[in-house]
Amino acid sequence: MTVAQRGSVSSPAPHGGRLTERLVAADRAEALAEQAARLPAVSLDGRGLADLECLAVGAFSPLTGFLGAADHASVVERGRLADGQVWTLPVVLPVPAEVLASGPERLALTDRDGTVLAVVDVEEVHDPDRATEAKLVFETDDPAHPGVAATLARRGPLVGGPVQVLRLPAVPAELGPRLTPAQVRAEAVARGWRTLAGFQTRNPIHRAHEYLHKVALEHVDGLLLHPLVGETKDDDVPAGLRMACYRVLLEGYYPAGRVLLSAFPAAMRYAGPREAVFHALVRKNYGCTHLIVGRDHAGVGSYYGTYAAQEAFDAYDPGELDITPLRFEHAFFCRRCEAMATSRTCPHPP
Repeated sequence: MTVAQRGSVSSPAPHGGRLTERLVAADRAEALAEQAARLPAVSLDGRGLADLECLAVGAFSPLTGFLGAADHASVVERGRLADGQVWTLPVVLPVPAEVLASGPERLALTDRDGTVLAVVDVEEVHDPDRATEAKLVFETDDPAHPGVAATLARRGPLVGGPVQVLRLPAVPAELGPRLTPAQVRAEAVARGWRTLAGFQTRNPIHRAHEYLHKVALEHVDGLLLHPLVGETKDDDVPAGLRMACYRVLLEGYYPAGRVLLSAFPAAMRYAGPREAVFHALVRKNYGCTHLIVGRDHAGVGSYYGTYAAQEAFDAYDPGELDITPLRFEHAFFCRRCEAMATSRTCPHPP
């Protein structure tokens, strides 16, 4: 019996119970655009653009916008929103103080060329201590850590409030396909997948990745290859090249009916264990039932233990995350076995 013959199929519930998509309907877009043209404008940087797209398509459900003071403090201090829902990374909107001097109730959000993308309601203005935030979120205050550096470089207080998105940021064609959570969910249902494993990477595909993917496919119905294409470190391999690598694999090395490739628009934080849980929650929004968590997931340098990201999942009660981590050891090619292996399957020394 094929997967598609197993009867009715539905995706797991998004985090918080529903997708909080923030793209406005066409019949409201024109009036909102006219209003936005008269509002004080804030130009978003790379991370801001990535966060806005994730909010727009529902990838950051249950968030409807940028975090206010209570949610921000709770996320930083205990990895949960103020209402207790697990959410491990702050999603914030820094705004220059001079833009806020007149006390605006709304702001227009633009790309670097000045094109208006969205409107945000200014429900709160707060200015948390950046050094404290960096220490708690990244488990270090070393300014050489890219996440710490980005947090410390943030300028201006933070605006908290919901967003209404007129249009998504423009992206190069080579960073596609770019499916929304709703589209991935619909595709999984159409293919009859009851279980779907997500795979997160900011690096080019290599043999160890391929090994993890194919082992996962022995246990789940479908695989979502979900390379992160938002802002990363300057020395990371460009996202367009990474997507091209995946397309080559899909054309000749993976079963086409069981694998779905889509770019993930988020920016990289390099927050190790916290970001691993964050990646799991977001992939649940895309309909994943499982997330592949390998060696030093979302880590950088030597700031986090090799399997700290996997261990982070142990802190939650069963069902609280509602997505299952697929934990893998460091994979390598053994010249004696003449095959890909891990320490679980290979007896040979380094």
